[in-house]
Amino acid sequence: MEHVTDKQTRRQRIKARIHKRVRGSPERPRLVVFKSDRHIYVQAVDDQKRHTLASASTRDPALKTSLPRGGTVAAAKIVGASIAEKLKPLGIEKVVFDRGGYIYHGRVKALAEAAREGGLKF
Repeated sequence: MEHVTDKQTRRQRIKARIHKRVRGSPERPRLVVFKSDRHIYVQAVDDQKRHTLASASTRDPALKTSLPRGGTVAAAKIVGASIAEKLKPLGIEKVVFDRGGYIYHGRVKALAEAAREGGLKF
């Protein structure tokens, strides 16, 4: 295997490796995380139907007004709590967490822990 210097290419390979093992279903959707420098996004995906059940991000109008910046750990916690609230009315408590090739640390970890505190199990 060749040495990969491009950060995005490396993350895409890790993401593909994770996605081979992690699949979402209607009862237990996949919770996918994407982060940029300025924002963080999460969506619950049913891989069988290829359908997004719910999503939340720091760019949502409801959340955007309460956040000074979107690329912080505090913002990730709010987004994690928001996705948990959006999945409750759908009757979804269990999800499969897909960290999207990112290290489980910082904003990704904060989002996951806030989602767990909001009632999601993974």
